[in-house]
Amino acid sequence: MSFSTSTKEELARLEEKKKCCELAELSALIRMDGTLQISSNQQYSLNVTTESAPVARKIYNMARNLLELPASIVVRRKLRLKKNNSYMVRIYPRGGQDLQKLGLLNHEGEILAGIHKDIIRHRCDQKAYLRGAFLAGGSISNPEGGNYHLEIITNDQVLAEDISKLLNKFDLGAKISNRKNFHVVYLKESEHIFEFLALIGAHQALFDFENVRIIKDMRNQVNRIVNCETANLNKTVDAAVRQLENIKLIQQTIGLKALPQNLREVANLRLQYPDSSLKELGEMLVPKVGKSGINHRLRKIDEIAEKITKTK
Repeated sequence: MSFSTSTKEELARLEEKKKCCELAELSALIRMDGTLQISSNQQYSLNVTTESAPVARKIYNMARNLLELPASIVVRRKLRLKKNNSYMVRIYPRGGQDLQKLGLLNHEGEILAGIHKDIIRHRCDQKAYLRGAFLAGGSISNPEGGNYHLEIITNDQVLAEDISKLLNKFDLGAKISNRKNFHVVYLKESEHIFEFLALIGAHQALFDFENVRIIKDMRNQVNRIVNCETANLNKTVDAAVRQLENIKLIQQTIGLKALPQNLREVANLRLQYPDSSLKELGEMLVPKVGKSGINHRLRKIDEIAEKITKTK
């Protein structure tokens, strides 16, 4: 089971205590995945299609228990691709009044684009609507993968803009991109995805997401430290090799005796202890010399070697 599927199954089992929140969630589910049919005798039918059995069950239960509407579920077996089941929940509103309750019609009886303001009047309603929108058209990448990504897809541009605005009321940094004939509302930052999961009540998914994120951050931090230490070690080794070559050049040309005493002492120590650090070399001198002092003397030796090279 994918991380996205397990998250949706957790959310599908979640029960709202307030009717206004339940209505907002049902409105989002129908608005995202539903189609409205009107027969010649003005009979309404809402068909909501999903590939998730828990989500279909939730839509069916909310339609019957919340609005007391007749409903049924039709199971269809796909013959191609993954051949998983498809579930269509049929809801039979009694008239335009029920459609207005669901936020599908405005007060003039016209089909509404976007989100009806009355449906998301309260903050709890807004959270519930986002939960329904994610259940219907959302997906989230596995946090163990390379990138963090959460998206909600719709073919309605106005609805996509309204969902994006609703997400950004909670400072989640939502953006919209177009993908063929669809509009994709997405979150990219791990912090924003974490906050979104907390917002819609996906607590188990939130725990799993954060657990993976912490492990990944720790692994990345360890890798950065190791890479930094490796780079510093390489610089130290390169510097030591260069110093040895320069000291041997001086030894073979003008001789180490030509160096001032303080430089000659450091040169002899470097020849004797090629793997020692600058700090260790300084502690061998009497009196002791700090790391910066040893580094200064070795730079002087490098300069002398450079002059010898130029005069050759």
